[in-house]
Amino acid sequence: MTSFVKAGIPVLSALVLAACGNSATTGNSTDTSRQQQPEQAIAAAAQPAALQLKDDQLNAVYQQYQLLSQALVNGDAGAARIAANAIETGAKDLAGGTQTASTAAAIVSAADIEAQRTAYALLSNELIALVKKSGVSSGALYVDFCPMALNDKGGYWLSTEKGIQNPYFGEQMLTCGEIKETIH
Repeated sequence: MTSFVKAGIPVLSALVLAACGNSATTGNSTDTSRQQQPEQAIAAAAQPAALQLKDDQLNAVYQQYQLLSQALVNGDAGAARIAANAIETGAKDLAGGTQTASTAAAIVSAADIEAQRTAYALLSNELIALVKKSGVSSGALYVDFCPMALNDKGGYWLSTEKGIQNPYFGEQMLTCGEIKETIH
C-alpha cells in the first residue's frame, strides 16, 4: 500500500500540472519574464493603445473589475469588497446591468475570499457578455479560463494582459489558466 501511494503522488502531480496547462519549466520561464530587459521595456511602450470600451459607463465598471481581479489575485478580501462596491454602483446605471450590480453586491457581502471568488465567476460571465455586446474601441481584452476553478467546473475572467494571473487561486496557482478568446 505504501509503495502504491509513493508511486501515485508523482502521477497525481503531473495530472494537476497538465490540467493547468503549465509545467515546472513554464512556471520558471514566466517568473523570469517578469524581469523586463531594456529591449522588452521599449517593446512594451510600443504596444497598442490602452483598452477603451465603446460604452463609457461599462468602461468605468471594467476599471473597477480590474481592481477586483487584482485584489482576488492578491488574496485581499477588503480590497475586493471596495472594488465590488464600486462595480455595484456603476452597474446600476448600465443598460442590462441589474444582474451585474446584484452579483457585485454578493461579493461585497461575502463572508470570505472563497465566497468572493465564487461570486466573481458569475460577475465575470456577466461582464464578458456585456463587453461583447458593447464592443471595444481600442486595445484588446482576453477571456481567460482556469479549468480547476470552482471545484474543477472551471471559471472565466477578463484581462487586458496576455500573461495569466489567476484570481481564483491567487498565489497558490498564479499562472494556472489559458486565454480562450480575444475581444477586439
